[in-house]
Amino acid sequence: MAAIDKFLHFTVDNRGSDLHLKTGTPPLVRIDGELQKLKHDPMSGEQVKNLIYEIMPERNQREYEAVNDTDFTYQLEDVARWRTNAYHDLQGPAVAMRLIPFDIMTVEDLGLPKPIVDLTELPKGIVLCCGPTGCGKSTTLAALLHEVNRRRNDHIITIEDPVEFVHESEKCIVSHRQVGTHCESFKRALREALREDPDVILVGEMRDLETTALAIQCAETGHLVFSTVHTTTATSSVNRIIDQFPPDQQEQIRMMLAGTLKAVIAQTLCRRKKKGRVAAFEILYVHSAVANQIREKKTYQLPSIIQTGKKYGMCMMNDSLMELVKDGIITMEEAYYNAVDKQDMNERTNRYLVQQVSSDEMSVTEALKQSFFKSSLINKLREEGYGKALKKVDFNEFDKTDFLGSD
Repeated sequence: MAAIDKFLHFTVDNRGSDLHLKTGTPPLVRIDGELQKLKHDPMSGEQVKNLIYEIMPERNQREYEAVNDTDFTYQLEDVARWRTNAYHDLQGPAVAMRLIPFDIMTVEDLGLPKPIVDLTELPKGIVLCCGPTGCGKSTTLAALLHEVNRRRNDHIITIEDPVEFVHESEKCIVSHRQVGTHCESFKRALREALREDPDVILVGEMRDLETTALAIQCAETGHLVFSTVHTTTATSSVNRIIDQFPPDQQEQIRMMLAGTLKAVIAQTLCRRKKKGRVAAFEILYVHSAVANQIREKKTYQLPSIIQTGKKYGMCMMNDSLMELVKDGIITMEEAYYNAVDKQDMNERTNRYLVQQVSSDEMSVTEALKQSFFKSSLINKLREEGYGKALKKVDFNEFDKTDFLGSD
């Protein structure tokens, strides 16, 4: 057993998602989104390096010594696989290890909305999953690929750096290719994939212009392509792809993207009131009107289309967050923290608090305590006829700066 395994076992036993070993600090484990230090002495650079080198493949050791960082996977038998990044910082050697369970969570396990699950039935096109690092993009795509694998009779090719979730062939055959091990690069693997009779292609990340162009080309030639982008909203994902290209190529890319993009899923992970985390989603489904907006350089109108596209299965991130609040799964503080449009979320939470007061589910004082912008809520409560109730509130319980802007 490798020396690092004891920390990995601790991470799994305590429902952690990541292990961090860093020169000059005790080991840290991320549990429910928060890093927690273990009761352990700070680690020296030599200790960290020895722990890393014991599990690092020889090829990655050479890369690490040459450029001071490297990616690889480590498998802890009968426990889990770990996506590993070893690197150097100011203090010395360090490593970050992300847990990848052997058991792939299904779309039912994740509670994915039906419009997202239905994307697995598409014959061709591009489906993008976006969000910040650690938001569960890989888990969502793995669940979608698992659904394809158990329902369709196709050839799935995954191109990743490194390979994360491993799918056993069920109704489909699945070919996993790891950049640097089974292929030279994303772009070369994508070129070769077209000669390997694929039906579905997973591209771990659209990280450069050539990879993006080839992924679009694969979709144009009749394949279903899943990939990720490091953006926070559906609209910014579309813009990111187009803006990668030189100005003289962007018109052509707009046309190609409008014809191939089928959906964008933006997601974020929120802490539950109880233990664990839950995903909130923004969903853009690309029908003819959306394609026209992309083609005509009017992506700034996409948020409005999402807001009015519920019948197509579309959803704004703040809608999803508020549903989780109303269902009692997350707190309003958590929803506000994860919202991209904070002003809109403030308005939504204040409307919700006024409804709670109106239905006698909550007192005016309790509503004020939960509001982020209390002056705005006071104005809304007055508009709804709660002026007398506000006069009974003991405002000494609050910080006066919370009420700037109210009369």
